[in-house]
Amino acid sequence: MRTAVDAPPARSGRKKRLRVDYMLCAMLIPGFVYLIIFEFFPLFGLVIGFQDFHMAKGILGSKWVGFENFKYLFTMYPNFWRIVKNTVQIAALKLCFGFTTPVVVALMLHEVRHNRYKRTIQTLVYIPHFISWVILAGILRTMLDPGDGMVNYILNLLGRESVYFLGENSTFRSVLIVSDVWKGFGWGTIIYMAALTGIDPALYEAAVIDGAGRFKRMWHITLPGIMPYIILNLILTIPGILNAGFDQIFNLYNERVYRTADVLDTFIYRLGIVDAQYDLSTAIGLVKSAIGSILLIVSYQVANKLYDYKVF
Repeated sequence: MRTAVDAPPARSGRKKRLRVDYMLCAMLIPGFVYLIIFEFFPLFGLVIGFQDFHMAKGILGSKWVGFENFKYLFTMYPNFWRIVKNTVQIAALKLCFGFTTPVVVALMLHEVRHNRYKRTIQTLVYIPHFISWVILAGILRTMLDPGDGMVNYILNLLGRESVYFLGENSTFRSVLIVSDVWKGFGWGTIIYMAALTGIDPALYEAAVIDGAGRFKRMWHITLPGIMPYIILNLILTIPGILNAGFDQIFNLYNERVYRTADVLDTFIYRLGIVDAQYDLSTAIGLVKSAIGSILLIVSYQVANKLYDYKVF
């Protein structure tokens, strides 16, 4: 049982570590400065969501209207709930396919015994991660062009009619999901491959002696071995589910596909930057951030309940 006498040595131990590792602690200062300037200080601007904001009057001079902006968005603004529905659907599809694909690919590569072939595949799937959506959007527009794009050229050779993939509501979401998975799964694969190196090889040797095949070794050893990393990645991913990929959608969409492609982030951009309705755009951003915070807490609690996962 700990007593009050035990407390001072613990505090003195922390002070001693701070004196010894003061250079390491000093390295945290730029990060704290960045957080204060670009993360905490801008929070003062959230009050715009509760005002009838005018640029000339500023934050301090604009009229306070309470929750009127939120009421207007939720009850009277046209197409708002359709935009919310689009955001949830696109984000859920990206999470479903984008989260599982790296795990499956990492498990498959882990079973490859030829190291040169494995490293080549890792490099090829990792390269798209470094290409910005501005460049990838240009590549996709060229490939999917209904006139002389490579994809439609192949369809024409097969006797099919050309398809305007980026201009039809029925095909645009499929392009979003496939291109997002293709660009991002290499990064997740590298992370899981690195996690796989921490699994004790003796476990596989014991499983082989017991007569376990490749599939059973993968199911009972490999997958549980990287499960903590999968859970951590899921916890970090779920809070941002409502982002739905602004960079990708903004560079690919057009007015013809607003019905199925317009999401909260693009809606906020048009309201705040294009239409200068800063109060409405701030209100939407605040609701989006609040939902993200709730999702973070829920995902952590679920992970803790099911897998006894703890950050500290």
